[in-house]
Amino acid sequence: MNKEEFEKELKNLSITLSAEQKELLDHFYHIMLEWNSKMNLTRITEEKEVYLKHFYDSLTVSKVVDLTKVKTLCDVGTGAGFPGIVLKIVFPNIKITLIDSLQKRVNYLNEVIKELGLKEIEAIHIRGEEYKGQFDVVTSRAVANIEKLVGYTMHLVSKNGVFIAMKGNIEEELTENVKQKLNKKYSIVQIESFHLPIENSKRNLVVIKNK
Repeated sequence: MNKEEFEKELKNLSITLSAEQKELLDHFYHIMLEWNSKMNLTRITEEKEVYLKHFYDSLTVSKVVDLTKVKTLCDVGTGAGFPGIVLKIVFPNIKITLIDSLQKRVNYLNEVIKELGLKEIEAIHIRGEEYKGQFDVVTSRAVANIEKLVGYTMHLVSKNGVFIAMKGNIEEELTENVKQKLNKKYSIVQIESFHLPIENSKRNLVVIKNK
């Protein structure tokens, strides 16, 4: 996905980038590349692949929630900053907390925040289950089995908020039995399934609320 294809596909998500946002995403990409040469952030490094599998994929959260109305968001296990950093660039209205259990990654995230001049976003070195806070939206992308994941995240979801698990193929981990177990304590309110443009790989957004 080149940059022109990226912008075109974003319009299908009702997202139009400003010149500044395009520049920030490009800058983010280059900072990530630089740090990736020193530590293992991602195996995906080619620009076209990053724009598709990291940048576009991060923004698919907008398929299930109106991010223009979200005030606070917590990205658990943010890793290289996906979706958290991308969401901050494109939706500056959101106050974002990035959580990761590896100090090296948190150092990198803080450098990204500083170099891009992003405001109202912080990276914290802590495990999701240990953090305390309440957020409108909690995200987690490719972190853990969904049954375990809810244990790391649902205490962070505010009364009217949602947790969005960003997953690839979920058939094996989200069986009917697992759905029933989760629905006893929480409410699975939506499963949005779709394919990434161009390469057509499957993605799922599992939206969960506290009861």
